[in-house]
Amino acid sequence: MKFAISPQIRSVHFPPISEVKGWLAERPADLDLPLVDLCQAIPDYPPAHELTEHLKVLIDDPLVSKYSPDEGLPEVREAICARYRRVYGAGPAPGEICLTVGASQSFWLAMVTLCTGGDEVIVQLPAYFDHPMALQSLGITPVFAPFIEERGGIPSVEGIAALITQRTRAILLVSPSNPTGAVIPPETIDKLYRLAARRGIALVLDETYSDFIAGGTAPHDLFNDPHWGDHFVQIMSFGKTYALTGYRAGLLAASGEFIHHALKVQDTMVVCQPRLTQLAVQYGVENLDDWVAANRLMMKRRHDLFRSEFSLPGNPFQLVASGAFFGWVRHPFRDLTGREVARRLVREAGILCLPGEVFGPALEGYLRLAFGNIRSEEIPGAVERFRQFPVD
Repeated sequence: MKFAISPQIRSVHFPPISEVKGWLAERPADLDLPLVDLCQAIPDYPPAHELTEHLKVLIDDPLVSKYSPDEGLPEVREAICARYRRVYGAGPAPGEICLTVGASQSFWLAMVTLCTGGDEVIVQLPAYFDHPMALQSLGITPVFAPFIEERGGIPSVEGIAALITQRTRAILLVSPSNPTGAVIPPETIDKLYRLAARRGIALVLDETYSDFIAGGTAPHDLFNDPHWGDHFVQIMSFGKTYALTGYRAGLLAASGEFIHHALKVQDTMVVCQPRLTQLAVQYGVENLDDWVAANRLMMKRRHDLFRSEFSLPGNPFQLVASGAFFGWVRHPFRDLTGREVARRLVREAGILCLPGEVFGPALEGYLRLAFGNIRSEEIPGAVERFRQFPVD
């Protein structure tokens, strides 16, 4: 008799990007169109040359191959905290952050520290698909706040408040949103933080794409509250910021007490973020502010071009929301799911994107387009494929 797979894990969705990339085998051999990959949000540009040159010097040091403290090297955390003060005007102390293997591991760390099986987390739709997958894997119930198209994905404070129960442990937000690109206004974040404080739960905010907010403005001022750690947990990543996605450069910021308990899980899960990743992040936060600002401006121009091209009259696909890396699109097929439309786009138009339903229930009418890895000169041609796609 074969061993059994956990029923809880069997119920979790297969990784959507792996699923969608599997459809590439269905492309007709005679399709005379190069692939337009709008599937995964990966910067198309490499890390800064000076960063990679810096790492070349370090790689021969035997110490680089050793463990670090579970929470990360003290000097790296100090440098990161200095950057927080530059960006947010305030921020965590070194003892209030833990460096993680990507934002995904940071999220797991936060959820395992906050919740036990049967607890609930309120998740704003459309949700970054890895979050419900992780919650379901852990036996935590995601309670979905519905997507309201007229709000462009900005959460309703009143709507979220109505979902809180005795089992609720956290409100989960992503800003800028993956998949819509929408940036939650600071005043809305503040209201939700205060709601969490009144109800004795946590506001968990994933800010993976915050370095791409137009103008480089601070996403919120929660760190200015001296008691921010009582009800606020931040998920952060430097993978997109410094084009280091494969380095898995994540971060968890929370109160010192929270980090103390999270390290129990960190030690049994990964021990520590790789030293090489930590040293890459340290170089970035100490030297690459101007480089980050230049890429933020480039991505804004790319987004603005994409939005203007996509919104021209005659496109049967409707751009509902967008931001630096993403476009959230309503497709024109009432009788087809997002998965069916996305599969047709691969086969008939050479376009790879994600179906809306992988981002939560009742989202079959949408698609997510990620244009982080498509250059400006390629955008008009890619959009033209949507405009010419047959809908009859």
